[in-house]
Amino acid sequence: MSFHWNDKEPIYLQLKDMVRDMILAGELPEGEALPSVRQVAMDYKLNPLTVSKSWQLLVDEGLVEKKRGLGMFVQTGAKKQLKTAEQATFLDEVWPNILQKIANLNLDTKELIQSLEQIGRNK
Repeated sequence: MSFHWNDKEPIYLQLKDMVRDMILAGELPEGEALPSVRQVAMDYKLNPLTVSKSWQLLVDEGLVEKKRGLGMFVQTGAKKQLKTAEQATFLDEVWPNILQKIANLNLDTKELIQSLEQIGRNK
């Protein structure tokens, strides 16, 4: 898997967000082990301390648990927790900006709804 780091945010935060996205998408199911710190460091050419910092943030968020001698595992309920948090963030922060943009551009809401329905049919 290839990943391009951006210069606008620390890599440990980008790595944490990448794992969060993988949990949310079901690519890392609940109960599954995360790759080892050393493996991720080698795969992405990162300092192991950077990976450890990311993993610790995931533990702090309650998404991952550390099992002594076994590694890090996705917590039960992590996907639901992430989905709830992401929905709240979208509705509180993103959606108001979208509504404002729709109003500023005088977009026809019926056309927007039709566009969304079309997207839904194509999935």
